[in-house]
Amino acid sequence: MLTKTYILLSFFLIISFTTAAQSVDDMSDKEIISFLQKAQESGMSEEQIISIAATKGYTASDISKFKDRINKIQSPKNTTNTNSQLVSRSVDSTQIISSNKTRNESVVDKAAEERRSKIFGLNIFNNQTLNFEPNLNIATPKNYILGTNDEISIDITGYAYAHYESKVSPDGTIKIENLSPIFVAGQTLEQAKTKITQRLKSIFGGLGSKGLNADVSLTKIRSISVTVIGEAVFPGTYTVPSLATTFNLLYAAGGPTDIGSMRAVEVFRKGRKIKTLDLYDFLLHGDLKDDISLLDQDVVMIPYVDKRVIINGAVRNPKIYEIKQSETLANALKYAGGFNEMAYTKSVRINRATLTEKKILTVSKDLLNSFILEKGDMITVDSLLEKYENKVSISGAAYKNGDFELVEGMRISQLINQAEGLKPTAFKERAFLRRESANGDTEIISLNLNDLPNEKSNVLLKKNDVLEIKSIDETREKMTVQVDGEINTPSLIPFTENLTVSDAILLTGGLKYGANPSRIEIARRINMDEGDSEQNIEILKINIDPKLGILPKDKETKLQPFDRVYIRKLARYETQKIVTITGEINYPGPYALNDKKERISDLLEKAGGVKSLADLASAKFVRGGIQMGLDLKKIEIDKSNVQNLLLEPGDVLEIPRRKETVTISGNVYNPITVPYQEGLSLKKYLNYAGGTNDSAYVKKIYVKYGNGKLNNTKSFLGIKSYPKIENGSEIIVPIYKKQRWTAAERISVSSAVISISTVLISIVLRVIP
Repeated sequence: MLTKTYILLSFFLIISFTTAAQSVDDMSDKEIISFLQKAQESGMSEEQIISIAATKGYTASDISKFKDRINKIQSPKNTTNTNSQLVSRSVDSTQIISSNKTRNESVVDKAAEERRSKIFGLNIFNNQTLNFEPNLNIATPKNYILGTNDEISIDITGYAYAHYESKVSPDGTIKIENLSPIFVAGQTLEQAKTKITQRLKSIFGGLGSKGLNADVSLTKIRSISVTVIGEAVFPGTYTVPSLATTFNLLYAAGGPTDIGSMRAVEVFRKGRKIKTLDLYDFLLHGDLKDDISLLDQDVVMIPYVDKRVIINGAVRNPKIYEIKQSETLANALKYAGGFNEMAYTKSVRINRATLTEKKILTVSKDLLNSFILEKGDMITVDSLLEKYENKVSISGAAYKNGDFELVEGMRISQLINQAEGLKPTAFKERAFLRRESANGDTEIISLNLNDLPNEKSNVLLKKNDVLEIKSIDETREKMTVQVDGEINTPSLIPFTENLTVSDAILLTGGLKYGANPSRIEIARRINMDEGDSEQNIEILKINIDPKLGILPKDKETKLQPFDRVYIRKLARYETQKIVTITGEINYPGPYALNDKKERISDLLEKAGGVKSLADLASAKFVRGGIQMGLDLKKIEIDKSNVQNLLLEPGDVLEIPRRKETVTISGNVYNPITVPYQEGLSLKKYLNYAGGTNDSAYVKKIYVKYGNGKLNNTKSFLGIKSYPKIENGSEIIVPIYKKQRWTAAERISVSSAVISISTVLISIVLRVIP
């Protein structure tokens, strides 16, 4: 059974190979076994592993779930299979492990991270898709220096075979059976191979000849301890594989802080500086020539940054850049990717801080390679000016509008040719040439384009001239024809020459079925300012072919601008007018009206009369969404009754089934519905509900009948007359609302009473001696 630490180590290896939290439930047993094998090679503490797991999004619940999966795999029925898999492979850890800090986002200064994002190159140390871990699957470099805990494999092949494995001991030696210890620490693998082969000759005579060979290889590398100090995001001591380089360590430490140098990273070995790295060589050119392998106890120092400048504006990568003392403005612009396509390259502006204030410097293009930058310089590359040195334009009724190149001696006619000529609708009698005057104002030169052969009209063009040509349509009111009446799509259409009434009707979708083609009216404007007549509209009446065919008389019906054409409907043509009857009727449903004289009684006859259980007194008649109070019983008895209304389209008559009940609601002790008893009074029905309560407004009791009518209680000389109760009625007892005075009314009445009382008292005092 694996220990708790190994379980957590396995979980760390899982999260180290994923960029975001992965569900433990989604992992197979094979994947977990693979990570268990890697766990055996790790040396992190349990606290470090849990901390790293938290930064990847895993919770305590996830870790607990992972432990359960491990215990399940390590159960007795799975032990044999699992152990065989663990023994069959030996995989070295490729993780760079911190001994005092993890890359926990909770300890990172967010403000500093924001500043780091603006500094060129620092984002590479935050990129989760990049992997700067050392590659342990490559062949061992020939210059690899052996040290304590390195493991060596020795194979004798040929006419004899032997295999030896040995680990370099703390005293720097390896042990082979029957031989005294061989010292290999501090030697390269090639040097160690020569020494080991020489010693093995005492066991294998002829070793090194054609028939017998010795092969020495490194099977497992050791771990070393190195330290990062200075302005690193996560400074500290790190345990890394012995193949790790300076770049591997910098990535593990999170790179420089926002005030750390990227161009002067120093490597110290045994107290002596052995290398200075410029990370810009890698960032800009992919050059890793200064990336050296680390040895145990090496120290990597990131000093404070010395000189930075800010580059803004029209460059490919505006950011903050670190500059060496001898570097120029040209070097800084090169780091920023150079000018972009819209950059103003004639000069560059620089804001520089002096001892007391700021100043602006303008550096011309020919001085970029010699201008030395200072700490804090803000470099601004402007965009191109929003103007052209050789542009002329044309707009309006030309086939190709836009800007064109101005060549020496270019005239109006040449510009029009560049625009592929004028449209037929161009208004040539007056065009405008807009030109900038010497003081920057705009002046207009009017031209008659019909006179272009004349040199006076064919003006010589200047920079930024704009030729504007109106179309004929723009110089007059938009002419239209309105078509209304019995057509499919009444609308306003553009006027065109030779447009006839039939043309206009066809353009608006054609005639409706009930249209009368022999009664068409045209309302036409009178365009004159003479005569004594006050008539300003002329009405024309015509007829056309109902099939809209072309007839000789169409020539006589040509329309003029702003005509209004109206097509009348046939005198007796109407769409079906529908009314509906529902409920206790023999043939309910919709019915079409024969004529405008049909009444409610006619509809009842059409529907076959009412059924035996129909309640005519409670019938509902709805018109326009509003219920009308009608009594069908009176209509049934006397068709001449005023309630026998003429029907209108959309009327709905609903004849309900007889309820044979009466409902009592409102302010009674027991609101209830009871059977209807003919002749029973309202008071008797109230008794069924326990009578009225203390809140009842007895004087205002009213009855609502089935047909929607209301009838209320009446009183004369204290004698109350209650409404008659009919089948299906509802007795409603309203609440009594006592009228209360407002505060203002009470004050006003009180003041009036006091005033009157005062006057009366004064009068009484004067009258009484």
